[in-house]
Amino acid sequence: MRNQLVNINTVNDIFVEYRHTPIALLLEFHNLNRPFASYTQAQLLVGMCMDNRKHLHIPDNFSYIIRSGGANLRYSEFKVSYAISVGGIQYIALIGHNNCGMVNLHARKELFINGLIKNAGWERERAEEHFTSFAPMFEIDNEIDFVVSEAKRLRVKYPNVTIAPLFYNVEDNRLSMIQE
Repeated sequence: MRNQLVNINTVNDIFVEYRHTPIALLLEFHNLNRPFASYTQAQLLVGMCMDNRKHLHIPDNFSYIIRSGGANLRYSEFKVSYAISVGGIQYIALIGHNNCGMVNLHARKELFINGLIKNAGWERERAEEHFTSFAPMFEIDNEIDFVVSEAKRLRVKYPNVTIAPLFYNVEDNRLSMIQE
């Protein structure tokens, strides 16, 4: 069965398992214009792509946010562990998005290399080696499937933490839930 997006237009659209949690509040703040409450400590951790087209509509102090290409938290696990252990976080929202630059990285290989040469002053050989070494670690095949697989991976690592895969549409700036 293929993962499917579920639009959140009312509170009743939020999956039952996430209702009355910080994940539901995130969806309500962002999509449903729920009035902001005042927070003195983070209620959840948001893992989302570094893409500049995404901005969450949430109150100050509501969440920790880790931004990484493709919402890939594999290389940010110490930060995730910190938020859980020291910050007391019990909920994580992983947010992928459409038109992600981490999809089909190899199609951008020359752009990447030429950009490092022009903008960073790198030699071609160094830029090529950098791309070849790191692109396989960060490339994703499909945004939705990746965020679901990342949620599953993190659920194994942090079994007492509720982890929800979400999807951000850059055209309408709305969050959707992903039916796994």
